[in-house]
Amino acid sequence: MNIVLVEPEIPHNTGAIGRLALATGSTLHLVKPLGFSLDEKSVRRAGLDYWKDVDLHVWESFEELLAAHPEARIYFLSTKATKSAWEVEFQDEDFLVFGPETRGLPEEWLDERAIRIPMKEGSTRSLNLATSVAIVLYEAQRQVGGLE
Repeated sequence: MNIVLVEPEIPHNTGAIGRLALATGSTLHLVKPLGFSLDEKSVRRAGLDYWKDVDLHVWESFEELLAAHPEARIYFLSTKATKSAWEVEFQDEDFLVFGPETRGLPEEWLDERAIRIPMKEGSTRSLNLATSVAIVLYEAQRQVGGLE
């Protein structure tokens, strides 16, 4: 699986998602601008001793990522989507795209590929980014049989 974080803002979320990527054999794609530094000193200070093992790709823009993966099957995660993530039949190399913590993805990206995590109506406006990634990533992995 491919996890894409577009303009992530909170380093602790990205660190937790990096650990998820490592635990599931997924690739983590970060699309700039980032709300934090990934230099060695910052990563060490954050205690991310596993970061060097994460399959990480950093992109200047989402367009650059798309150009490098023209055949990618992409799903945009958003609370504004009408289709549930449970309705999707995931494939092994799908790209799961998540937006910035404070804004989410641009509305113009939310087409038929937009999916949401079902939540009890009126319970909360959204889930934490790392939690959302974990929910959808593990459902996708369950479907493709990627983990034991």
